[in-house]
Amino acid sequence: MELEVIRKLVKSSHKKHVEMSREAAEAERYYRKKNDILKKGVRGQAPDWNHMRSADNRIPANFYNILVNQKAAYLFTDPPVFDTGSEGVNKAVQEALGDSFSKICKDLCIKASNCTIAWLHYWEDTNGKFRFAVIDPKQIIPVWTDDLEKELSGILRVYDTLNDKGKKLNIYEYWDGESCHAFRKESRETADALKPYGISAMGEPPGSDPCSWEHGFGEVPFIPFPNNAEGGNDLNDVKELIDAYDKVYSGFLNDLEDIQEIIFVLSGYEGEDLKEFLEKLKKYKTVKLDSDDEGKGGVSTLSIDIPVEAREKMLSMTRKSIFEQGMGIDPDPQNFGNSSGVALKYLYSLLELKAGLMETEFRPGFGRLVRAICRHAGVEAGKIVQTWTRTAVNNEAELASIAQQSVGTLSMRTILENHPWVTDADKELEQLEKEESETREKAGQYGSAFRTAGGTDASKDGNGVSGDEE
Repeated sequence: MELEVIRKLVKSSHKKHVEMSREAAEAERYYRKKNDILKKGVRGQAPDWNHMRSADNRIPANFYNILVNQKAAYLFTDPPVFDTGSEGVNKAVQEALGDSFSKICKDLCIKASNCTIAWLHYWEDTNGKFRFAVIDPKQIIPVWTDDLEKELSGILRVYDTLNDKGKKLNIYEYWDGESCHAFRKESRETADALKPYGISAMGEPPGSDPCSWEHGFGEVPFIPFPNNAEGGNDLNDVKELIDAYDKVYSGFLNDLEDIQEIIFVLSGYEGEDLKEFLEKLKKYKTVKLDSDDEGKGGVSTLSIDIPVEAREKMLSMTRKSIFEQGMGIDPDPQNFGNSSGVALKYLYSLLELKAGLMETEFRPGFGRLVRAICRHAGVEAGKIVQTWTRTAVNNEAELASIAQQSVGTLSMRTILENHPWVTDADKELEQLEKEESETREKAGQYGSAFRTAGGTDASKDGNGVSGDEE
């Protein structure tokens, strides 16, 4: 890869990459509950403040975090299972995926939800083991082909590091289907200052160019996992609603702090110290006033009513809209109750729709990962069947009742696979066979003992003499 080509690529993609990184950082900030209300407050900038008001509460809502985590838990609490049609290949794939695959899937979902697309990078370590990890999408600049299929032809990965003198360096790695090329520049320099950069930690062969090496995978070792077909993140649908909820909620709390329950209006008070007035009012339950010429001296109270009902209605409407537009489930307990299976499925309808769209986008990526594992292991993968499992709240009593009513109609394996208490149908079948065998064995021992005792009694009369002897 020529240095001048990399410089042109960096310059042409800089503006778009900065915009993508800004939107991704904003979504990640809301995911961490760092909403705009914490920066702007309810009253705006200082010159616009009403100096009669002192309270400035800034309470961020955590709705976006709930929506993203709902989708991640619903889809990937149980990670997808892959079947290549060969038990040996399945075992090799399972070993390569490792114990952390469920966490990898969850991280991919969260990154895609916040950054519009997640990226999985795979490589071979110095011990020859297949490795993979989730890469920060803000580091990735993809290069797509111009044809209708829009395939990935290269990846420009941009990240920061420190040199031996403590200076911040911008590292640029360009990955294509055959090799990787590394370049660097200081953070204050422009793209024209890019220079080749050697990375000794990438496991390149001895004696090779440390600034360029072949990875040997035959394709770009980065796998995209888009959030949806439109290329948008999950915050776009709910940001304005969350900001509105934060303003109403925080403003309501400000009003409660700023406005006293009772304001005393004094006319003709003979004292000069308001503190003395309050002390006498508290101690004697009375206060002495001077009457003016017109006899208008007196004490009255002024109370200000806060429109509680209107704000409650606004908060309720906004909360409902957040979960509708965000295609999630409001965790308010009154939405569940003792719901039947049909009602729960309807409650999950929007989340299932959103999860199904993400599954459609993620399936090709997982297929590429499994095939990359098979190529690295030197085995051939045929058709890959992916089995996805949803994790949702179910009415266990209803499911157990249906399972009981299905005995004699469906096979025991099918019943056990759909029973809410059974996680492994094969182990449950083995346990049932073991218990049935023990029951038959006990019944046989009891029957044998009964027959032995009964035969002895029947062969003798009341005097202990058998019938044949008579």
